[in-house]
This record gives sequence, C-alpha cells and structure tokens, in this order.
Amino acid sequence: MKKLKKRYIALLVLFLVVAGGYIFRNSLAVLAFDLFLSDKVEAKLEQESYKPLDNEGVTVKPEPVVYKSDPFSVMLLGTDQRAEEPARSDTMIFAVVRPEDYKLLLISIPRDTYTEIIGHKDNKKDKITHAYAFGGQKMAKDTLEALLDNEIQYYATINFQGLKDAVDAIGGLPLPIQKDIVNKGKDHEKFSIEGGKSNYNGEESLNYTRYREDSDFNRTKRQQVFIDVFANKMLSISQIGKIPELLDIMGKNFTTDMQPSMIISLAKKFMTGKDMDISSFTVMGESERINGIYYDIPDEEDLTEARKLIDNWMNAATPANQLIEPGKAENALKPSATPAAQ
Repeated sequence: MKKLKKRYIALLVLFLVVAGGYIFRNSLAVLAFDLFLSDKVEAKLEQESYKPLDNEGVTVKPEPVVYKSDPFSVMLLGTDQRAEEPARSDTMIFAVVRPEDYKLLLISIPRDTYTEIIGHKDNKKDKITHAYAFGGQKMAKDTLEALLDNEIQYYATINFQGLKDAVDAIGGLPLPIQKDIVNKGKDHEKFSIEGGKSNYNGEESLNYTRYREDSDFNRTKRQQVFIDVFANKMLSISQIGKIPELLDIMGKNFTTDMQPSMIISLAKKFMTGKDMDISSFTVMGESERINGIYYDIPDEEDLTEARKLIDNWMNAATPANQLIEPGKAENALKPSATPAAQ
C-alpha cells in the first residue's frame, strides 16, 4: 500500500513538473537563451549589424538602451539588390512599436510614390525608392520623415536575398496564397508560385513579396503580410535555438542603429508575452506619367490619415483601447483576413 501511494505521489510530481514546464515554457526558453545565447547574439549584432547613421559626417554611438518601454518609431527598409543593379529600397515602412501593449503599426509607402527626395539635387521629386539608391539609409530616413511629417528614431534594413535563406532556416512560412501567382511580364523576372499550399520556402516567399503584375499597392500589402507571418514565426519558442544560425545567415544583410541590448530585451519580452498585434495601412495613390515615367501620386487623404495614426500611436499617454485603427477597409490588412493575396 505504501509503495502504491509513493507511486501515485511520484506520478503527481512528474505531472506537475511536466505541466509546469509547459505552462512556463516561454519563460524557461528565455532563461535558456539568457544562459547560453544572449552574449553571443549581442556580440554578433554589435560586430556585423549595428550601424549608427552618420550625422553630418560624424558617427556617434548613443548611450546603451537596456529596455525601451515607450512607443518608438522605426523605418523598415527591404532592399532587393541584384548584382547588376544599384541598391534600391523595395520596401519602405514607417513602423510604430508599442512594447507595453504588444502592438505594432505598419505604414507602408509604395516604392513608386512621387515625393521630394530630401538632400538630393535641391530636394528634386522622384520615386521614393530612389532615396536609398542616392543616399542610403540617411536620405531614405530624411525623405520618409518629410513625407509623413514625423520623426523616425531608428532604422532597420534587410536585404531580401539574406531573408530568403532565413526563411528556409526556420522551415518556411504559411503564407495566405490561395491562387497561383505567375510573373510573366516581358520585362520582369519569370517565376510562378503554386497557390493553396500550407508552407512556402524562402524562394517562394521572396517571390511573393516581389510579384507586382497586378499593382504596386497590392505588392506593398503582400509585403505587410510577409512581415507579419515572418515575425510571428520568428517569435515562436521553437526558433530560439536557431538565432545564432539566423544571424550568421543574415550577416551584413541586416543593419540597424537599434542597439543590440535593446533588440535582445525587446525580443525576450515579446517571446514571453502575448502575441504581437499588427495593424497595417498603405498610402495609396494614382498612377501618373511625368516626362515619360510612371509615378504614384500619393493620395492626400491617405497621407493625412497616416500622420494621424502615427501621432496617436506615438503618444505614450494613449491607452491601448484608444489607439486608432486604420479606417479604410482596403488598407487595413491582417493575414487571417487576407483575400487571395495575389
């Protein structure tokens, strides 16, 4: 009888250990990250990815930021440089991160948007994608700040070629592609993506963000979906052990002026907290031919709405339940509600 009782106690203890490990698995995973990976990751980011912007020819590293709790803004640039082409920002997004609310706002600007390129030929107007080609992150940042009339605190640039390998390393992505996508224009790279699959590899995911034969605006929305899906996959517990490998893959394909300590603290918070809620908005426009070249003239109402969204989300005093959500149904996009995504 005593032996049987001991077995029951042992089974109960085992159950509690297993159940506790499951319930607190996020915290345990982060603890393991702190013990075995954190220093290596911070050193790798410092060595290869941390690139403060020049300010009038002077690069000054700010004081270390251990944790950022207030809302902050980030310019996200996705570059799609090919060997035979100059680098351009294929993706340009003004992001507002609210760490305490687990919320992220993405304001996307289509690459052909016609606007003043700040610092280039007396701020001559051109496609916004050319700002990065003319003056790198600094000119892209100045141009985006002027367009949306809001300050950008940080930048992060990712080369899509490195991102392709990163997607493969995490086992692909469950992109919402319902119908086949075929890029067949005579002046475009030829590729096709089969619709209806549960998972897509790096090459397919990259092509999903590149496809633009329907419209540049739909392409921008697909890039928003990609970021959402990729971020959620990266923040899953199963990916923690792959972080050093992913940093090796990304290497110099990822640069930012967010300090490594800040990135690590934010990542740990998001891994142990609730799911990140992402809201998206695209500044639409009308296609117009100027001097034989097609540009997208941004819609003034959309620009006004984008600025209001940023002001509202950047205000630390705004409660989470009073954050303004993008008001136009065609611009608000979340993967769970995405239509054919083609």
